[in-house]
Amino acid sequence: MIIISFYQRFKCFYCALCLKPNVSPCDRMRLLFACTELGLGHVSRIIPLGKRLEQAGHEAFFFSGGKAYYLLKKEFKHVYPCTPVAWYENTSGINVPVSLFNILFPLPVSNTATSQIEMKSSNALEVIHRYYDLRKNILSIAPDLIIVDGDIVALRLAYKWKIPSLYITNLIHPNYNSMYPFNIGSLVSKYVRQCRKIVIPDNPPPYTISDYNIGNITGTAIENKTEYVGSFTDITLTSGADEHIFAPISGPIGTRSKILNTLLPILQKTSKKAIISLGEPGRKELIKIGNCEIHSWLSTDERQEAMKNAKYIIFSGGHITCFETIKYAKPSICLPTQPEQDANAAKLQDLGCSISVKNQKELEKAMLQIENEQANYKKNILTLNRFSNKYHGLNRAVEIVETILN
Repeated sequence: MIIISFYQRFKCFYCALCLKPNVSPCDRMRLLFACTELGLGHVSRIIPLGKRLEQAGHEAFFFSGGKAYYLLKKEFKHVYPCTPVAWYENTSGINVPVSLFNILFPLPVSNTATSQIEMKSSNALEVIHRYYDLRKNILSIAPDLIIVDGDIVALRLAYKWKIPSLYITNLIHPNYNSMYPFNIGSLVSKYVRQCRKIVIPDNPPPYTISDYNIGNITGTAIENKTEYVGSFTDITLTSGADEHIFAPISGPIGTRSKILNTLLPILQKTSKKAIISLGEPGRKELIKIGNCEIHSWLSTDERQEAMKNAKYIIFSGGHITCFETIKYAKPSICLPTQPEQDANAAKLQDLGCSISVKNQKELEKAMLQIENEQANYKKNILTLNRFSNKYHGLNRAVEIVETILN
């Protein structure tokens, strides 16, 4: 703590040694980014924000675990690993009841990649290790600001060490369909309240995609410091053809397997061409079954092309992909695998842009409905696109970071 304070006092002298011209020495900041690896949407937001702030002359240091760590390593110089905190998952996907038991107790789990039985540490132990992974570098980094995307452990570190923090989130007080058996908001509110600013990378009401995950924050201690800035991705309308059905699959291997087992029996027998992306980085394979193409991995450009030329999109309801469907103005069918996705899917359905399903029978029915009511769904998603384009979330987030300590 003393060393951090010492650094803050002599920051102007230190920054004068840096030759980057974009910001004055006194305005240049050392930024510590921490994001959860529970879904790659978090790191997908941190990467463009980090790049923009580095381009502006600020120093950036990054912490995460799992695949998020390796994605950050490809983009930045100062990247540190920390212990992942994960749900309990098997070949059927994320098991929420067992995950609750796993909070306190280690459990055996089948590694779907190696077919070996392993012991998964309790979440409590993972959290402890993650905290100390973050803390051991805090003195040498001496950050002016900690920017957190979904990583509550990093918020606790900021609170404990009295370092200013900014929280990026699309989940605060979830209130959809009793999604969680406990109140997540009450568990984290102590650390969220102490943030200088809470940035929601989503549209303001009434078109907030994560509406049911944010919940009602009116009258709460965080209301005045919370801002809906818009999506971090470019939502400029990009039109294409209606050539195929596109199903991008993401998430841990067990979750991806569950979604594929639901989709494939239906899509392989449709008369329309279908493209499935399995989301397996490093592999480049193509299998054709009936009218269905199964790609192990699509590059960013290939994925965008598949999105642009889709008639409609089938996906799990992840927040980032929700905005991709908005960018390309595509009706969609959501097949959620966990509560946060379930809430996003419900909101898209309420806006008349999507249909949420749970099984093969509902999927078949939804596909028929989308085909028969294509014009109406298209009209609604275009309305959502026009509203979304009023906001430029990444630009606003950069402005907030650069003024937050003033």
